[in-house]
Amino acid sequence: MSTLNFGAGLAGEGDIKASVRKSVQSPLTLLMTIRSPEDFDAVTARIQAIQSLPPEQNPIWIALDKLRTVHFARFVFLENNTKLGIITTYDGSFDDYLNEFIDEIGDVFNTLLQHMKDAPPLPVQRNRNAFRDYVKANDLAGIEPFYSAYPQATVLDIQAALGELGEA
Repeated sequence: MSTLNFGAGLAGEGDIKASVRKSVQSPLTLLMTIRSPEDFDAVTARIQAIQSLPPEQNPIWIALDKLRTVHFARFVFLENNTKLGIITTYDGSFDDYLNEFIDEIGDVFNTLLQHMKDAPPLPVQRNRNAFRDYVKANDLAGIEPFYSAYPQATVLDIQAALGELGEA
């Protein structure tokens, strides 16, 4: 059994990367700056209104269930309510993921983005490249490698294994 030494410039660093399992999952940590306290109030009200709906009426849950590529998703306010984080783990390519979200819940993003600093032109449905660039610029990339207990399992694989595939 070998131990990992986290010092800089160590021999054998390449061995760590070589042993990392390739994952079908990718993380997204989108961190957006809220324009003002009044905008925070508007964003909070909108998110709470959506998230308080039953799952079968919540447009975000409906989209997530339909897409079947998102493992986890959550909203979180950070830095004394000056930033909104959208944190997800998804299957597939970033561009496919983003385009599917634009198609399914672009209006939710339009509502949120009108309260964010340096937001892309709206609506996102007609400004896909600008929205993509905005998300890329505001994604807090994690320190690699991204850990997953099941790196080769997609949402569909997990739902099939649990016998839930026909429910959405």
